[in-house]
Amino acid sequence: MPGKYFFIFFLLLAIVFQSFERSEPMHPYHVGSVEISYNQKSKTFEIAGRFFLDDLENGLSKKYGGSFHFNDEKYKTRLNEALQKYCLEYLKLKTDGRFLKINYIGYEEDHESVNIYLESEPAEKPKKVETAVSFLYNLFDDQINIVHIIVEGQRKSEKLSYPNRYLYKQF
Repeated sequence: MPGKYFFIFFLLLAIVFQSFERSEPMHPYHVGSVEISYNQKSKTFEIAGRFFLDDLENGLSKKYGGSFHFNDEKYKTRLNEALQKYCLEYLKLKTDGRFLKINYIGYEEDHESVNIYLESEPAEKPKKVETAVSFLYNLFDDQINIVHIIVEGQRKSEKLSYPNRYLYKQF
């Protein structure tokens, strides 16, 4: 008889714990990537960031209030305005001791991720590149941003984990 009560107790306990389970699946990692590539011809840095779509929606919502939905055309203007402000705040680029102005180009959705495109003002081929990347640090304290800096085919990469946001590379 005690075995029967134990089984019923265990079954009820399992049902209770299942009720706390999230209804929507959540990815277990908070990772983004940023590639900063120097274009010798235009003398600009072409920057591409890639982030999970739901993380970016939540990060923008937390920062600017309201809701953002990438899969809905009526949010496109609002998303572009918010992403432009967000990128200018959470990405800084400096070459040879001079901060570069960053221009927001746009974004595109790619299934469960979003690609963001930016471009710097022109600069001479850099000897050193400094950057501050803190995308989604306003949302997650376990956010990781993998940053690649490419100058004349030479790639230097590093993982930046919250709260570390600064990267310095010599070329």
